Amino acid sequence: MSTKITDIIEPAVFAAYVRQQIIAKSALIASGLYTASDKLNTLVSGGGRTINMPFWKRLGGDSEILSDENPLTPDKIGTGKDVAALHLRGKAWGANELASSIAGDSALDAIASMVAEWWNREDQKILIATLIGMFASSTMQSHTFGDGTKQIDAEMTLDARQLLGDAADQLALALVHSQTYTRLKKLNLIESIPDARGEIAFETYLGYRIVEDDSLPVADGVYSSYLMARGVVGRGEGTPVDFTPVETDRDSLLGEDILIHRRAFVMHPLGVAWIGTAAGATPTNAELRTGANWSRVYDPKHLGFIEIKHTV
Repeated sequence: MSTKITDIIEPAVFAAYVRQQIIAKSALIASGLYTASDKLNTLVSGGGRTINMPFWKRLGGDSEILSDENPLTPDKIGTGKDVAALHLRGKAWGANELASSIAGDSALDAIASMVAEWWNREDQKILIATLIGMFASSTMQSHTFGDGTKQIDAEMTLDARQLLGDAADQLALALVHSQTYTRLKKLNLIESIPDARGEIAFETYLGYRIVEDDSLPVADGVYSSYLMARGVVGRGEGTPVDFTPVETDRDSLLGEDILIHRRAFVMHPLGVAWIGTAAGATPTNAELRTGANWSRVYDPKHLGFIEIKHTV
């Protein structure tokens, strides 16, 4: 008897397992980039194409001189509205019994073991498409440094940091292409941070935890690197009504088993609202990369993102 997909996949258990493995294996999650919350998970499960995320604006105004004749004038706290795009994505994989027989190994087992890794790569593609789009917005020009004509170095990075002025201390992470990482390594600007056992836990660049990703934009030799605050990307995942995360199917005549995996999630840069209208149910990566679909809603100093355009 050959192994069927129903023999190794229990949908409810598999969905939970994949979600846990995505968290466990993601370098970006480990870096502290994302903010996850039960509230955001609940909003995702509520359905719709977008998610409204109201926020309190910082208190402003000046203090008043106390007087026994003139009372203090109450000020109001302002509100703003951030908007996140809901992502509905899915993928199906098929495995034929004949292929497994020829390979001498189970294709189904191989597929099941690699689903979380595959989704992690997809998540990074979506995040980077989002970064490209938001920095292409006319409202984000104040957060981009460099014209792509100079090589990145410590001085350029510190000048880019200065775009946030006295709020720059919120920046904690550097997302760079591997070519950029190699240049910084040659300049001896990357340090290894050991864990309690003396093994390398992570690396830093000028104190920023550094993460490599070769899907970062490179155009005509111009690279984009990003400095970001911790928790600056809101992340949530849920199950809307009548949404089936995991299904299995089988074409008995062909001897082919099929695994279907769907996700409903949010991966949103806090403070830059999605203002676009997706052609389909939710945005494609091409739509995420379009600057006209994004608009900054946070005060510039309260937005924890900086883009550096440079060569290597």
